[in-house]
Amino acid sequence: MTLGARTRVLPLAMCTLAGLCTVATGATAQRRPQPAPPAPRPGPDTTAWAQLRFRHIGPVGNRITSVHGVPDDPNTYYVGAASGGIWKSTDAGVHWQPIFDGQPVSSIGALAVAPSDPNIVWAGTGEAHIRSHISLGAGVYKSTDAGRTWALMGLEQTGRISRVVIHPTNPDIVYVAALGHAYGPQQERGVYRTLTAAAPGIGCCSLTRTRARRTW
Repeated sequence: MTLGARTRVLPLAMCTLAGLCTVATGATAQRRPQPAPPAPRPGPDTTAWAQLRFRHIGPVGNRITSVHGVPDDPNTYYVGAASGGIWKSTDAGVHWQPIFDGQPVSSIGALAVAPSDPNIVWAGTGEAHIRSHISLGAGVYKSTDAGRTWALMGLEQTGRISRVVIHPTNPDIVYVAALGHAYGPQQERGVYRTLTAAAPGIGCCSLTRTRARRTW
């Protein structure tokens, strides 16, 4: 073999060796053990849940018509009674305080806490569950200090309010579902909406009605 032939063979041999090394390196990498996947996190122990039982936590002495908690506060609850006003607990039901006794009506049909402001609480009065004897309400009330004080917001003639819904981001938008008188015809019943909940004292006499919506 001449010197020129050797010169041409050497690069070819080197390339061959490099290719073998590359293949060998790749094969070695494929043979390396992969890390084990993380172990699944253990779930909750449901055997402890099986020991839980419902128990009476109050308040005593009346039919409960509505219960409402406060978002992100597991200890604060409001309870409305058919003829016993509104009660509030700030210690997850250990103690209850009446917070509606100063108002001229004691029958509660619905409660709502504004998702955007836990200090805003609405109470629709009048028991809405039809039975042999149901208490009459006197409109819808609003508190801006978590139940310390209340203002009448109107709808005095609706008689019985079964549901109050507050807009999730704008507490001035409120919907009220009113049953009205239970055993006779009445105009002041249906679903109402207010866009100006900051202004109290707007009665049913100022309603503007449409077929699908009533605004007070």
